[in-house]
Amino acid sequence: MQNLQTRHLELPDLKVAYCEAGSGPNLLLLHGNSESKKIFRRYQTEFFTDYHTYALDSRGHGESRSKDTAYTIPQYCQDVIHFCQEKGISRTHLVGYSDGGNIALLLAKNAPQLFDRIVAISPNYLASGSEDRFLQSITRDYHRMIRLNKWGMPNRKKMMRYELMLNDIGITAEELRDIRTGMKILYAEDEMIKEDHIKEIADLIPNTSLERIDGCTHMNILDQPGTVATIRAYLAGSA
Repeated sequence: MQNLQTRHLELPDLKVAYCEAGSGPNLLLLHGNSESKKIFRRYQTEFFTDYHTYALDSRGHGESRSKDTAYTIPQYCQDVIHFCQEKGISRTHLVGYSDGGNIALLLAKNAPQLFDRIVAISPNYLASGSEDRFLQSITRDYHRMIRLNKWGMPNRKKMMRYELMLNDIGITAEELRDIRTGMKILYAEDEMIKEDHIKEIADLIPNTSLERIDGCTHMNILDQPGTVATIRAYLAGSA
């Protein structure tokens, strides 16, 4: 398997780490909460080698470096826009998974001129869109981290990542209706996001299609053959 070299790009308040591979149309890859660009390794070395791929570490994740007191999805959205500006990327496709899918929603609103085709995998624009059992679990974990932090454990960065999942992402239903960059939304048969919420997002955004990937969970949807085939077909304009 091809080795991927981590590169760094200095942005105004962020040293963003990314891997770049392949040749062809541009394709940005955005990971989920508490993950990193590594989850897209096979996308860059096997599945999408005919694309010029860029897999980014969001601030507070992986090998990216920044000094922050909070993380927000609008901030992450702006980081991607700055990255594209610095790299001279004027048009690109985008695949965003989980929090990366949430970033994709804001990018479709804030920078539609950048994107040809967008795939958002398992997005949610409201914290209440998460399955109740999942939201309850991360809420318990978050309050446990608060107590540990008070006792001197240096876990603030992890707490800030959890806060992303406990807060709405910063876009309204009306703003979703105003998006004119259509997209493909995928989700797993066994999801952490409520199916009705994902369907609501697909209904709100014009020119958006929705597909469920059966036989998988939120955590392993990315590497499913059906997921890869569906993304490839959509980016090629045949789905």
